[in-house]
Amino acid sequence: MSSTKSRTRIEAEAREERFTTDGLDGVHLRAIHRGDEAAPSLVLLHGAGANAHWWDHLAPTLARQFHVIALDFRGHGDSDYPSEHVPGAFSDDLEALLEHLDEPEAILMGHSMGAHVALWHAAQPRNTPALVLIELTRGASASRQRATRLALTLRRTYTSREQAIDKFRFLPGAAHATPELQRAIAGKSVCIDSSGRFGFKFDPHWFGVPGRRPPDLSSVSCPTLLLRGTDSNLLTPEGAADITAKIPDCKLIEIADAGHHAHVDQPMAVLETAMKFLSELREHRGSPKRTS
Repeated sequence: MSSTKSRTRIEAEAREERFTTDGLDGVHLRAIHRGDEAAPSLVLLHGAGANAHWWDHLAPTLARQFHVIALDFRGHGDSDYPSEHVPGAFSDDLEALLEHLDEPEAILMGHSMGAHVALWHAAQPRNTPALVLIELTRGASASRQRATRLALTLRRTYTSREQAIDKFRFLPGAAHATPELQRAIAGKSVCIDSSGRFGFKFDPHWFGVPGRRPPDLSSVSCPTLLLRGTDSNLLTPEGAADITAKIPDCKLIEIADAGHHAHVDQPMAVLETAMKFLSELREHRGSPKRTS
């Protein structure tokens, strides 16, 4: 097999694992790997109510240049669903993943809740090489935030897997997502419960659990790309401007015809923008090397 064909095969393969660390107190997490593990690491962090498969349409392309790891936070996807809802636990999950990978200097790309977790991590005394923050919520009214949380907590169940897939909707809505992409994500997000009914892979009790206290944005020293959907009402123009002004090295780009789920509404625009940002960073600073 030629090296080109071999590399393409490696990029396309999704290698799943479950792991735990001492700091997780028995909780096991699921991660999906793509790409050459010797390449710089890029960790993908999903939003509330989502899971690692929400990156499946982007990860293979990212894996051409990076070792891509998509994490399921606890209470989501195929990670454990602990009964104790610990404040700040999603940050613990990220720290555990980086410890498990023995890769403290991973690039972080997060959407919504995952973007907040990535931002908190980078604001600590770390060596995070770069951040890509997709629709970090900021500036939305309290009523809008409550309405979104309420919609997510109404965890409906259905009589069949097919009915659950048909009823799947992005919250808030993703008006520009293709039906094919919506169905693909839905198919990876359905589970069967103890009663034999079908629902989706998340625990809604997590939506009221606080994360770590908001970080000092001026402490984020790495290059940061903030992506905002022009139709978003969870990251307002004023909120995006505030974040951009407070992070020392932050670039804001708006994605046209996209809402809060910008990477679902306009995946190619998000992918091209993120890849351009990361490629330019590598050109100027050199490729980060995996530490031994």
